[in-house]
Amino acid sequence: MALFASTPPLLEFDLLRSFVAIAESGSFTRAAEQVFRSPAAVSMQIKRLEETLGKSLFLREARQVRLTSEGEVLLSYSRRLLRLNEEAVSQFVTPTIEGTVCFGSPEDLATGVLPKVLAQFARSHPAVAVNVIAGSSTELLSLLDTGELDMALLTAGNVGQDPTRGEIVFTEPLIWACRSGGLAVEKTPLPLAVASRGCCWRTMALEALDKQDIEYRIAYTCDQSSGMQAAVEADLAIAPLPLSHMRAPFVPVDAKLGLPEIGEYQLLFEHRKELGPAGNALARYIVDAWKTPR
Repeated sequence: MALFASTPPLLEFDLLRSFVAIAESGSFTRAAEQVFRSPAAVSMQIKRLEETLGKSLFLREARQVRLTSEGEVLLSYSRRLLRLNEEAVSQFVTPTIEGTVCFGSPEDLATGVLPKVLAQFARSHPAVAVNVIAGSSTELLSLLDTGELDMALLTAGNVGQDPTRGEIVFTEPLIWACRSGGLAVEKTPLPLAVASRGCCWRTMALEALDKQDIEYRIAYTCDQSSGMQAAVEADLAIAPLPLSHMRAPFVPVDAKLGLPEIGEYQLLFEHRKELGPAGNALARYIVDAWKTPR
């Protein structure tokens, strides 16, 4: 017996493009403007897409539309499919994009996820040279303002940082991390490894402990998350780390120990007004890469 009675339907890219526009704007009207169609035509596109998949993709509310759980899953696939389509087409029918782009990134991203993302971009845009500068978010904003950077990823909420700047592209929980089988988490006062003053991770973690009157001491301070991770690995301290940084021998601190939740931090994307073809290509790629679950 055949697994499928017939060939599975193909997803149309025009439908996916409109679907992504609605998901990101929260409005059929705004999405229609982005894809140069009427709201009625966009509504028909989504109806066709839902009929093709046999699933409801949006919850229609009075002032906005929200994705269903099935819509959340499709959004991830849609972004990847559209980006892959763009890369494939660019190899054959669009002029080669050339140029140099100066890009800024927090230290932990510059040595972690970012190289893999930039390697993928280099394969689809081999004539674009990307120069990366790693630094704190406040430093990167200063370099943007002086024209030394074209664009940057930033963490939100750092001391002295303009809260009105940047587009949120990624949100992730901060969790208490300790070494598996380690003893640091059992000590009093609680030894912490944190970033230097002004870092949002440090501020969020200390405020959470202060609210519950948990006694702690700063046992290890550094400018990069790699230093915090080294302190945790050596069982000198526990540390507030993003969920994506969890790897052996790190484990989340047992909830039974009563440490408070820290909350979520946000990653922002900021760029200068005029980017040019090379800069626009990288900007789209970076934003899509972080908005798409990895």
